[in-house]
Amino acid sequence: MKIISWILIYFGFLWELHGSTIITKACPLECICLSQTEVICSSGGLTEIPVKKFPTTVEKLSMTKNNFPYVKSDAFGGLRALRKLTLDGNNITIIRPFAFRGLPRLRELTIHNTAIDKVAQFAFAGLQNLTLLALTSNKILKVEGYAFAGSANIRLITLKNNPLVRIETNAFSSLTNVERIILPSGIRAIEPDAFQGLDTVGSIKLSFMDLRSLAPFTFRGLININLLSLQESDLGVLCAQSFEGLSHVETLSILNNKIDAIQELNISYGHHVKQFRIQGNHLLDTPEPGSIILDGIEQLVVVNNHFPCGCHIHTLLDSPFANGTYQQGDFLKNNFCISPLEVNGRRMSDIDIFSIGRCHEQVTRENLEGSHAVSIYTSTNSHQRFYMSHTNLLVVLLLFLVTFHYAKYQMKVS
Repeated sequence: MKIISWILIYFGFLWELHGSTIITKACPLECICLSQTEVICSSGGLTEIPVKKFPTTVEKLSMTKNNFPYVKSDAFGGLRALRKLTLDGNNITIIRPFAFRGLPRLRELTIHNTAIDKVAQFAFAGLQNLTLLALTSNKILKVEGYAFAGSANIRLITLKNNPLVRIETNAFSSLTNVERIILPSGIRAIEPDAFQGLDTVGSIKLSFMDLRSLAPFTFRGLININLLSLQESDLGVLCAQSFEGLSHVETLSILNNKIDAIQELNISYGHHVKQFRIQGNHLLDTPEPGSIILDGIEQLVVVNNHFPCGCHIHTLLDSPFANGTYQQGDFLKNNFCISPLEVNGRRMSDIDIFSIGRCHEQVTRENLEGSHAVSIYTSTNSHQRFYMSHTNLLVVLLLFLVTFHYAKYQMKVS
């Protein structure tokens, strides 16, 4: 019995030694393999990703402060059990298309403090089960189209603390069920259809932007969103059709922005916007008559804004912002003047609206519209009188001819 026991102990020792040898061989020298499921490669000076040396069973992989300059396509192929991947502080400048393909169980991917200057096309494509993508504190200047193609289930994307200046067309295409997209400050251009194909979103907050204009079709294809907020930004000019193609929005907010001009603001029944908040903005130029169309909105809130209070104030009070009536006391009490200088900062309700004359071009336009209507009426009446007079003349002539021929017939008979 003792011999058998010694034999079992000996083989157990060999098996344990064999197992530890496997772990040692499967672990790069620059890393620490805490177990078959967790590996740490921190400050090890890796110049490439030694994917073939990692245990294929690894679930948590942390590679920080290394010197590999890029992440190639299929860089982690074979690590199908991987759930969490951290690539912070590395010298990465480029992420190739489909770099993280073949990781069906990956849930969290973080890349902080690197030299990446763009989210390249298809860089994060094919991550079907990823829920968190954190790309903060890098040097990202732009998000290219289809960067997240096929990664439909990401819940949170954060791009905070990047010098991001441009969001390209189709940048967020194929994303669905995203709870939050957190973008950095300083964005200078959002291309048309930048949010095309982005379906079912919790919230998108665009803040501290410096735009020349909000281009036509900026939000086309963005559907089923709880909150879309444009805030604390210089929006430049709101172009016609900026919100065309946006639909099914719980709350659309334009908060605390500087707006140079509004070419057109059309939010109608087809947008299915429940609440529209226009609050705390400084509008430098009064929109032209008919350029504001707000229909089908369940709740419209227009408060704490600063509007021009010169002669164009009558156009503003005729617009849907004020529900088209001078008796809309809440609008006047809850909004302020930005110009002229002598009334800057005063409540609109504190100034004598009726003492402000209408602008010359507005009076001219109204006179032209009135004279055009009168000329149409006059022309119509003239045509009617002309028609009636000619009709009467024809009737008289016809009667004369009938009478003449009848008399001539009677003479022949007699």
